[in-house]
This record gives sequence, structure tokens and C-alpha cells, in this order.
Amino acid sequence: MKKTKIRLDDLVIQKGFADSKSLAQSLIISGKIFFKEQKLSKPGYFISEDSDISYRGPSHPWVSRGGIKLDHGLRIFKLKIKDKIALDIGASTGGFSHVLLNNGAKRIYSIDVGYGQLHEKLLSNKNVISLERTNARYLTPEDIPDNIDILVCDVSFISLKKVLPEPIKLLSSRADLICLIKPQFEVGKKNISKGGIVRDLQIREDCCKDLKAWFETILGFKVLNIIESPIKGPKGNIEYLIHVKK
Repeated sequence: MKKTKIRLDDLVIQKGFADSKSLAQSLIISGKIFFKEQKLSKPGYFISEDSDISYRGPSHPWVSRGGIKLDHGLRIFKLKIKDKIALDIGASTGGFSHVLLNNGAKRIYSIDVGYGQLHEKLLSNKNVISLERTNARYLTPEDIPDNIDILVCDVSFISLKKVLPEPIKLLSSRADLICLIKPQFEVGKKNISKGGIVRDLQIREDCCKDLKAWFETILGFKVLNIIESPIKGPKGNIEYLIHVKK
């Protein structure tokens, strides 16, 4: 009897190594999925459904892999969250919000233009206020009645320069920002290689420098640090975390 073959990313989900297509593809691209001793690197590769594939990599406690990024940033930036009021822009499943909650945030406003994505663990927590179908570009004090002590941001298909101008008006006097820099949404199509990846290191570095200048020159904030994200984006893009002080 002929064995059924399915896409590798679908098998990764079926085996329980990932709960979404994007995470499955990211695990594969980043070299975490193996068949015996062979590393499998193509999400679209067709493989027998009964193949004994394995996942090799660090597990994490967060509701999504985004939590790995912010958790790493907080450790490197040595930023304390306890009793602070936070704003999470682009919350999605809630990886960033989960990290903030775990680090003792007093209240978290989780914002996303989508709906039905925030994990039940966060929805059921009284310290998390979910604002679905909400575009962060148009946030007002009526939406967020608190002064924000820490703003975190993980958005796609839009530049940070377009997302942040209104939300930063909600910040307290000494607020911190940690934003995920995704060069693929900052540098323009001409600088993006096949597959949607920004491969040129110089272009990525220029992107970070440009955003640093924007925060400091246009907004008058202080950029304290920029580091590479500990994991790549879904397509394999290298991303960065920027720590900014108002």
C-alpha cells in the first residue's frame, strides 16, 4: 500500500511541534526539524505521513514564539516590569503580553487589528485588557485611560514609523519601549530578496541606524540598545529588538 505523503510543515503541526503554519515553517527554516540525523530545511518538502521526525531546540513556556524574543530582550536590557502598566501593540496570540504578565506587569493593554487570536490564558486574566479590531495608529486616551510605563511592539506589513506616532502620546514621562525591528517591512521592496528576505547585512544595519535616528531626532527619545532577535522571523528573516527611553 502506497504511503501518504504530506507537506513537512503540516507534519510538524500534526506531530505537535507547532500550533501554526508560520511557527512550523520557522522551526524548519531555522534547522530545528530532523528525520533521524538529517536536518530538514524545506517547509514544502513532501514526506511520508508516518515519518518519525523530531524537533531539536529549546522549548519555551510562552503562548507563542514571540515570547522568546521579548523575554530575551528584557534579560539583555535588564528591564524591570513589576507593577508597570504596559501596552502591547500587535499582540496577536499574546507572546509579548504573556512575558509582561509573567514579569509582574500591573496591567497590560493588548492591541491588535485582528480578532480571536489572543490566547485563552491571557483572555481569562483580569490584568490583561484585550482590545481587538483596534488599529494602534489611531489610539486615543479614550481607548487607553492609563499612562503607559512600557510599550512593546511586534507588527508586520507596516513600518514602526507609521504605527508609533499616536501610541507614544500615551506614554508616561520616563517610559520604556521595546520594539521588534523587521527590516523586511522597513526597507522597501527593492532591497528584499526572493522569498521576502532581507539578506544584505548592510541593508539591515542601515535600517536599524535609520530607526535609531528617527527615534532620537524626530521623537526626541533615547535609543539605549539594539540587539539581534534570538530567533528568526517565520520566513527566516533576521530581526532586531530596540530599547528606547522616552
